Amino acid sequence: MEGQFREMMAAFPTGVSVVTAISEPAGPLGMTCSALCSLSVDPPSLLVCLRAQSPTLAVVAASGAFAVNLLHAGAQPVAALFASGAPDRFDRVTWRPAPLTGSPALTDAAHTIADCVVDQIHPAGDHMIVVGMVRAVERLRDRSALLYGFRQYGHWTHDLAPTV
Repeated sequence: MEGQFREMMAAFPTGVSVVTAISEPAGPLGMTCSALCSLSVDPPSLLVCLRAQSPTLAVVAASGAFAVNLLHAGAQPVAALFASGAPDRFDRVTWRPAPLTGSPALTDAAHTIADCVVDQIHPAGDHMIVVGMVRAVERLRDRSALLYGFRQYGHWTHDLAPTV
């Protein structure tokens, strides 16, 4: 069943983000995440699903804050880097503290950044569902988003969007 489930989810393209957090003494941590969705407009909230054993989850829980960096079409190398577990990943990207929480904002890789505080954390299988209250949204660039589906990266640009 696990293999069939993985195949089913691979056939469901989704946007790619990097969830980041920072704390002392751990410093900045982050991981590529495609399990993200909006939850509520009022109040603005979203949820991310992070692996239960993830060091990033531990920092998110301890600090009570995180940033969701929605990656632009040219950021495939950053998505791969943050999926790799490389210990020097923050030395290899441009980032700055998000304005409210200080969570790392990946300024060269993201098209939009949501600065969030943790509202709730719920266990779900081998992951934890983190509900975040969005405190600030920063739009860095327009017209493209990195996607992942069918075990490969793609992109969506404003020029390719369907017209209504």
